[in-house]
Amino acid sequence: MQRFLRAVQQSWADGTFVRLLVTRPADATESAPARRIVGRLIELRGRPHLSLTAREGTQDRTWNLALGEALEWLAGQLQVHRCGALLGTVHRDWQWQPTRNGPRLVTHRPAQTEIPPRVHDQPKASWLGPAARDWLHALGLVDARGRPRPSMISKYHQIERYMEIVSHQARACGWLRTELPSDARSSVVSPRPAEPPTTPLQIADLGCGKGYLTFALWHLLHRVARRPVRVLGIERRSELVQSAQRTAKDLGAEGLEFVCGEIFDCPLPNLDMLVALHACNTATDAALLRGIECQARLILVAPCCHQQVRPQLRAPPLWAPLLRHGLLAERFAEWITDGLRVLFLEWAGYEVKAIEFVSSEHTPKNLLLAAVRRHPPFTDPTRRDGILALKREFGIRHHALDPLLVPEQLAPGAHPRP
Repeated sequence: MQRFLRAVQQSWADGTFVRLLVTRPADATESAPARRIVGRLIELRGRPHLSLTAREGTQDRTWNLALGEALEWLAGQLQVHRCGALLGTVHRDWQWQPTRNGPRLVTHRPAQTEIPPRVHDQPKASWLGPAARDWLHALGLVDARGRPRPSMISKYHQIERYMEIVSHQARACGWLRTELPSDARSSVVSPRPAEPPTTPLQIADLGCGKGYLTFALWHLLHRVARRPVRVLGIERRSELVQSAQRTAKDLGAEGLEFVCGEIFDCPLPNLDMLVALHACNTATDAALLRGIECQARLILVAPCCHQQVRPQLRAPPLWAPLLRHGLLAERFAEWITDGLRVLFLEWAGYEVKAIEFVSSEHTPKNLLLAAVRRHPPFTDPTRRDGILALKREFGIRHHALDPLLVPEQLAPGAHPRP
């Protein structure tokens, strides 16, 4: 802890500080309800301060601390509240991780190498600036002045979080070259690169519903990243498709289209990116199979309900005292279902991250799996052996992604239905 705190102090002293992120555990008390607190360095009345912003419910709370007080506050968060923390500097990032076996301190390459402004009244960075106002207003998320409607504030924050996640993954894929541009907050989008790519990114959003996040995806990659795209929103309910398609046409949204179809068998081209958010039960697995089949570079899924594994779950002797409780067994079934999804994706050549999509105060279904294809698929037998061992340990006979265990039987163009 002292090493981490010294790194924070040193970054303040030498001017290399970028940001501080403090994350509280899921069981945070009522006196500490905020799950995520972001700190930035500012000049206030001629002296440096740490400005802290905490998301509490649907509102943000901001307060400023002199650096000595800020260091004491941070030490208390790490000791008392068992928080995780990330210090970003222009040279390296320091990550403090509380674990069951004691805290860990690891370093990473810097996520940002430019020193941010130190001004106090800095506009809030967001991909949803005036450039996004037309589609936000058309979908009923903001009023004519661009202010989020009170009844849609949770959805608005969900879209912001979604675009933050997608921006990181798009950079990992080489589709987005910069951090959040300052002109994302203006009505003028970022200039086109000198040699813009000519091949459109092929993107499918399966089970897109009303299309809120489909429009957000199109806005980020087409308007901000200035990439040619073909974003296809696929939804089974025709009335939602007609409404979203009408809005896209009225806005002149080039490269954005909505069609009726099912996740299991809708025609898809080879994809750069596949998205399926809150697809119920094995529909999430169907989306994963489609993404792997279409050789998607990036797959994003947010699982919803979990029903397939729970009836099969057999508790090994060590786990039996815990899993005899129905609620614990149900939650464990969710964890092992999504854990197997991660293992199957890794077997298929993907590097996978499990990310909190939205705060658990809005929905307990807040997990998002982000998978980037890094390796040739189905070549590491230890990955397959790990899947089989885990299934055997808990008596899981059938999983919707089992067809991937015998990839040679997956005929080209086949759509295995979980």
